[in-house]
Amino acid sequence: MMDTESPHDAAAGPAPPDFWRLTRFFFPLAIQAASQSLCYPLVAMVATRGPGGPLDLAGLAQSNTVLFFLGMFAISLVPTGMVFARTREGYRQFYRMTLAAGLCASAAQGLLCLPEISHLLFGRLIGLPPSIEAPAQMTLLASIPLQLLFFSRIPYFVVMYLGQATGIASLATIGRVVLTAVLSPLFCWTGLVGPLWAVVALTLPVGIEAIVSWAFARPFLKNQPRDPRNAPRLRELFLFTVPLTIGGYFLSLSTILLAGIVARAPEPERMLPIYYLALGLASPVAFAGTRMQTIVLAFPPADRHRRETLRFAVVAGFLLGLLPLVFILPGPAEFYYIRLQNLNALDLEWVRQTAAVLVLLPLAVALRAQSEGLATWRKKPLIVLSGHAMFLLAASVTGIMALSAGIPGCLIGAASLPIGSLASSATMRLALKKKVSPLPI
Repeated sequence: MMDTESPHDAAAGPAPPDFWRLTRFFFPLAIQAASQSLCYPLVAMVATRGPGGPLDLAGLAQSNTVLFFLGMFAISLVPTGMVFARTREGYRQFYRMTLAAGLCASAAQGLLCLPEISHLLFGRLIGLPPSIEAPAQMTLLASIPLQLLFFSRIPYFVVMYLGQATGIASLATIGRVVLTAVLSPLFCWTGLVGPLWAVVALTLPVGIEAIVSWAFARPFLKNQPRDPRNAPRLRELFLFTVPLTIGGYFLSLSTILLAGIVARAPEPERMLPIYYLALGLASPVAFAGTRMQTIVLAFPPADRHRRETLRFAVVAGFLLGLLPLVFILPGPAEFYYIRLQNLNALDLEWVRQTAAVLVLLPLAVALRAQSEGLATWRKKPLIVLSGHAMFLLAASVTGIMALSAGIPGCLIGAASLPIGSLASSATMRLALKKKVSPLPI
């Protein structure tokens, strides 16, 4: 039976949030999340100035999709840490699991870089044309250190989130974006261009971000309370994280499947770059919407407070969705897509249409993340898993139906992603109302 409050609610915890308190907490998180994703449009200018032009960018985007798929355990670790890493003993166990997960993900990525396996993945399963498959294979191998660095930052971010120091936590990431913004034009100016140099421009700032995050987190680590009697076991953390990770894999797999669907639509060498260029600006603000889960975990999500976070998710998601539309206006559109990203001017109208459809994505993601937070706080990761499974099903079915209807490839992905998130959110909310039993751990 589902209680109205988690057992954690009995502990003191933060005071019930109002709209402005949620805004102050969310704003640094949104900047951090959005700025992380902004690194990819920044390095896109490095990739598109290589011999393959936008095709190199499409290959880099595909390898990044695989990298995120393998690193999905990292994303799932954040809610796990916010539930279990509230004491020194819990943090130590959480840190050990994070390190082991990072090493496993990096090893798996290395296996996928073997020539035969790489061709099976990119060439046959996803169906990429050779002009996109080649840069995808190269950049997947080059980004193995990036994978490990992504995992290394997580414990430091978690401990700062628990201390409600979202502003401090965001500083390291903002510094990473600034450094990426400096390196990208510098690489272009010095002729260090192409997909491999784009990976370098991504990796160096993340390494510095990890070091700075460790320095920022040290005071919070020292102030963590001790509770040896209630130290969580690694098995407990692992069993809690696994359903969240499997659900995250469903989300990541859906993006790969959608790429395969778009690749099978007419003119894939034209539509895939258009889709990824538009998504490159929608993804940062949509990723900011995922921080609604962190808000729910940072404040007690009692039934009487659900409406506050739900209303906040609607307002924040709507406003976030409007931001990328600035770049489809005359002037900014030509500057960003044609001059910076080397897009053919004849394809600009397709980018505008794709961006207009993607305006719904941040709102749908924010609603999904708020539902994930409610289920995670109540230690019901199986509900999150069911929601993510519905995302995969809804997005895939929408994509297949759109392909059969002859809809252009760039619009297929743009429409399928918001529909998947809305279906996921609805599934989790229905499961919570049905009072599904929590996962026995």
